[in-house]
Amino acid sequence: MKSMMLTGIRQMEMKQVPDPMLVNDTDVLIRMKVIGVCGSDVHYYKSGKIGSQVVRYPFPVGHEGAGEVVKVGPKVQRVKPGDRIAIEPAMPCWKCDQCKAGRPHTCRKLKFLGCPGQADGCLSEYIIMPETSCFPIPEQMSYDEAAISEPLAIGLYAVNGSIPMEGAKVGILGFGPIGMSVLLPAIAKGASKVYVTDKIDERLELARRNGAVYAGNPDKQDVVQEIVAGEPEMLDVVFECCGQQEAVDQAIDLLKPGGKLMIIGIPEFDRWSFPVDKMRHKEVTVQNVRRQNETLDETLEMIAKQRVDVNPMATHRFSFDDTKAAFDLVSEYKDGVMKAMIDF
Repeated sequence: MKSMMLTGIRQMEMKQVPDPMLVNDTDVLIRMKVIGVCGSDVHYYKSGKIGSQVVRYPFPVGHEGAGEVVKVGPKVQRVKPGDRIAIEPAMPCWKCDQCKAGRPHTCRKLKFLGCPGQADGCLSEYIIMPETSCFPIPEQMSYDEAAISEPLAIGLYAVNGSIPMEGAKVGILGFGPIGMSVLLPAIAKGASKVYVTDKIDERLELARRNGAVYAGNPDKQDVVQEIVAGEPEMLDVVFECCGQQEAVDQAIDLLKPGGKLMIIGIPEFDRWSFPVDKMRHKEVTVQNVRRQNETLDETLEMIAKQRVDVNPMATHRFSFDDTKAAFDLVSEYKDGVMKAMIDF
């Protein structure tokens, strides 16, 4: 089969590799149909690592995907050949203390699609996944929607873990795919006002079209001053979705006393900095968000019932052979890209 491999910094090459084989009784063979390019994929493309996770070349990344079941192991009950599925990229052990505590996303032995040292990604014509990572989708749901359910599940997990959304005043700093994945469920769950910032004007327009009451560019305006002018009591919760120190600084200024900061963005540096005086006087709560935990079912239901519309997120399309062009586009933030999709 064909597999698109990272072969160096900003280098990719299509290679012929052996077809994957079912090994375990609960394995599922999947023919990939579509993949979304994620920011973490681009981190590996641009720098070859995320923190301690370092690529050993050649390596296929990719973890936002949807496909068709081709073959299943003898003990698989969840799906059957011909089923259309969304793919949960996390593969927990289900036996460790974290899994037993309801935290499979921080499993001690977690394997994750496209994560160096854990599992090859889904930038291949076929992949093998355990049946617990395979989620059947209804006929009316597109493969695009199924693939985008992965980042949307992260946003939903962050929203569910923050504060009750009904009537909440929300900030989203960084309106890439994860920022949009926070916006959609926040509004669906009753947030009264959502304030968005980003440095790409096309993304700000997309935020306005999808329900943000404010969308500002911090390179062009004082977003903190403008938001606080409209909300003098400040915001209940702020989601940091871009991995930038300046966004965390802005978040602290935007939060009301007793407010909550949800950190989702993956920075390219090793340490965050917080202003102690402001944090202490406001008694701000800070919570990190690690991928998602058991929210994919709810996410797929929200999409199926049209409580959220993820289709505007897919702004660009590429063939499998043109994967490198997709990564270059996303890594350079060109053409107002939100989400680049790769078709097989």
